[in-house]
Amino acid sequence: MKLHTLSPAKGGKVRQNKRVGRGQGSGRGGTSTRGHKGAKSRSGYSQKFGFEGGQMPLQRRVPKFGFKSPFRVEYTPINLENIQKIADEKGITTFALETFVELGVISKNGKVKVLGNGELTATVEISANAFSASAKEAIEKAGGKAITL
Repeated sequence: MKLHTLSPAKGGKVRQNKRVGRGQGSGRGGTSTRGHKGAKSRSGYSQKFGFEGGQMPLQRRVPKFGFKSPFRVEYTPINLENIQKIADEKGITTFALETFVELGVISKNGKVKVLGNGELTATVEISANAFSASAKEAIEKAGGKAITL
């Protein structure tokens, strides 16, 4: 094995960087690959975020409307049919926020609203942040308790 017989591993040779600003002999002299004139050829040039070459940028062309309240409270809905299913499968009769977190329904700081979709036959005690009127009625009709936190 001699030095002139060595070659890099297949797929291992990384392309060399473009050496710019090293004179005419480099093949990249004169404008140093920046083209002629214009802002992009100058030193210290930095483009504004979203700049589209003077065309009206997308974020200014798209119409804006509506309002998003910063005080909106997002609830995770859970239906009575799901509570019935959990009560049947796991034998749970008391549903608190911690129970919903353990079941993976909500995150630790999430809020739950119980909705009245489906039938409830199990007698359960549910503590949640909100209840729909039909859900509260169905829970109490089945002999359970609906506790609003």
